[in-house]
Amino acid sequence: MNSPVALRESAVLVPVFRNAAGEATLVLVRRGDFGVHGGQLAFPGGKRDPTDASLLATALRETEEEVGLPAAAIEVLAALPPIQTRTSGFHIAPFLARVAPPPTWRFAQPEIAEVLEVPLPHLADPANAGQELWAFPGQPVPELISFWRIGPHYLWGATHRMLQPLLPRLLAGEWEI
Repeated sequence: MNSPVALRESAVLVPVFRNAAGEATLVLVRRGDFGVHGGQLAFPGGKRDPTDASLLATALRETEEEVGLPAAAIEVLAALPPIQTRTSGFHIAPFLARVAPPPTWRFAQPEIAEVLEVPLPHLADPANAGQELWAFPGQPVPELISFWRIGPHYLWGATHRMLQPLLPRLLAGEWEI
């Protein structure tokens, strides 16, 4: 793993809202098919710019740039424990937020391929969770990866590690969504 001084600062927004059926719902993006995170499901966010006043400012700026959600439609509920990526060298500060989603998501293509609205009960259903041995380029041994299936996609990696301890808290109603 990279040493702490080598980690690049980044931040993400963990957007939640109640859908028309009243279910607590998570907003995810599917990254475009390029770059180190190409095709992966993630929260809106990215690298801190030198002009960002804080990591929260990074999360808000990136969310507006990636999915068109302005700060006025976002209520930050909590700063969540930061995590580090295992291979790409990021220190990620996640911020949980209740959002007012637009009627239609406007997302930054080709950086973002699509925006997904995932009801939390879908993630809580054991039928959608799994673990498999995955082989990665440059790694001599396959790694056991935990994930959730969301349609044809897999939610895994740093986003999975952020969401795993948060999901029971959201389902228990720790924050009003």
